[in-house]
Amino acid sequence: MDDARVNLELIDSLFVLRDRIQGELKTLLRGLELTDAQADALWRLSGEKEMTARRLAERLHCDASSATSMIDRLEKQGLVHRVPHPTDRRVKVLQLTPEGCALRERLIRHAVEQSPFARLDSDSRLRLHALLREAAGEDPAGTRGDDGGHDAGEGKA
Repeated sequence: MDDARVNLELIDSLFVLRDRIQGELKTLLRGLELTDAQADALWRLSGEKEMTARRLAERLHCDASSATSMIDRLEKQGLVHRVPHPTDRRVKVLQLTPEGCALRERLIRHAVEQSPFARLDSDSRLRLHALLREAAGEDPAGTRGDDGGHDAGEGKA
């Protein structure tokens, strides 16, 4: 198989995996009355100590006003709150509330338990983990780069 065909099939496989993971999460999210975007925000919020609305918008690939509206809804649900930045009083930092932390952990636990990667043995998962990190331009050894967002040892699925 030539390189172009392999690349196409890898991308196709990533789409299939993404759809399976999102499908599993959608069932849980309906029961929690959360949107996909809200779940994505919760997932990413504890990955950085000083997550601002602007940084969250960048991470979610949306404009700042959309992120602000979503943060407002999450705040009304008691899942996040805004606190003053420790060194720049013009900026607010987003933090998960205890309820938000518990919900985030529930999302992660569900994704991990339903993970399509569970079909692979441990060695295969570790090899795939290193390869995917390398393909994403991250350190295959496991330290997250600037675009990471998960705590060490956590994975999305």
